Parts: sequence; structure tokens; C-alpha cells
Amino acid sequence: MAKNKFSAKRIPNGTYGAVWLDAERLAECYGCQGKVQVSSDTINLCGEFMEASKPVSAKGTGSLMLYKVDSGMIQKLQSIQDGQVPEFTVVSNLADPDSAGAERIAYYGVQFTDLTLADWQAATSGKITAPFTFTGFQLLDAIAVQ
Repeated sequence: MAKNKFSAKRIPNGTYGAVWLDAERLAECYGCQGKVQVSSDTINLCGEFMEASKPVSAKGTGSLMLYKVDSGMIQKLQSIQDGQVPEFTVVSNLADPDSAGAERIAYYGVQFTDLTLADWQAATSGKITAPFTFTGFQLLDAIAVQ
């Protein structure tokens, strides 16, 4: 949301991102995404051709992209098979030293919605995607709008 002309140097490079899962850094993480999707009811008013929308709820979703280096995620989530879905806190930090600052976001009430047990093939580095939902977020550090 740059208000004036900006320099390309201001664009953070994802290489400088990091993720923590319950205060434990996930060194194998190579990507993170978090989104909030707003659900709305459609409101049709007499005399108005265009539909209006009334926000009624929101849903937080995201995913971690991880290199498969150990069985850590399986161990953290194996209680799922017993009907116990654990909750976590995820913190994402993007701090490119050549950009205009750092952005750090905490996601609360994180529940992973998919657990990859095995996904491999010959001559390919192991990667998994761990999608999740969350019930709240907080912007801990912000990149200033200029």
C-alpha cells in the first residue's frame, strides 16, 4: 500500500523469513502463508441494482512449506488418530536486511488440517506442505507504510 513511488529494495525477500512453532524455530521451513477469508451474506435491497454484502464471519487459514528432514510433524500430530487435535502458536517473521523493516505475525489457535505421513519419489528432495487453520492473529512488528 505504498502511497508514493517506491524502490524495489523495499520489497522483502522471502529468503530472510523464519517460522516458530510454539517457540521452537523450524529451520526446515522454506515458506509460510497466512490468510483471513471473510464470509458475507448477500443483501439485496429494493431499488438497488447492485448487491451489497454483510460480513458475518471470518476464517483464518495458512500453510507451512517444509523440507522433510525428520519425523517431527508426525510426532507433534500423532494424537490426531485418537481424536485429539493439538493447538499451537505459529510466529512468522520476514526480516530482509535490505528492505524497509521486518514484519512479524503471530497466529493463535493453530490446528493443522492435514498430516503427510509419506510423500517421496526417487531423485527428488523431500518436501511437505502443512495446511492449518487459526482462530486469531496479531501483528507483532510492522513494515512502515511510506
